[in-house]
Amino acid sequence: MSAPPPGLTLTIPGAPVLRLQHLLLDFNGTIALDGRLIDGVAARLQQLGRVLDVEVLTGDTYGTVAQALHGLGLRHTVVRHGDDKTARARALRPAGVAALGNGRNDVDMLRAATLGVAVLGAECSHALVLAAAQLVAPDIVAALDLFVQPQRLVAVLRP
Repeated sequence: MSAPPPGLTLTIPGAPVLRLQHLLLDFNGTIALDGRLIDGVAARLQQLGRVLDVEVLTGDTYGTVAQALHGLGLRHTVVRHGDDKTARARALRPAGVAALGNGRNDVDMLRAATLGVAVLGAECSHALVLAAAQLVAPDIVAALDLFVQPQRLVAVLRP
């Protein structure tokens, strides 16, 4: 069995230290469009999997999540309702969890996470997601790059 990834620890001037061990991702509309991964996502997810425990939570609208994530070494869970996503975020919160989403069923997951990021994209984002998140990213590549280049998080989260 492999060791857990090291996680991210960020010192943000004027704010508590931010510790993240987990990254929860919505699939359709967030990292995928019409059931297929958005360009640039796969490589970033592989890179982030070396730092964070990455898990995809999805209703799997198109039935493609297993195929889309094949070979990336990521865990995914098909959920029936947003409450399932929220429960997962709450369970992981003591270790530090970032969550990314765009849909109505992501709202409470973003609120429950240590750090919630709303992702704008071609599928659009539910207005409640924007209010639930601490950060709003213009697209999934920018959202993932916050964790690839964590000093961006420091810059945007400092008071």
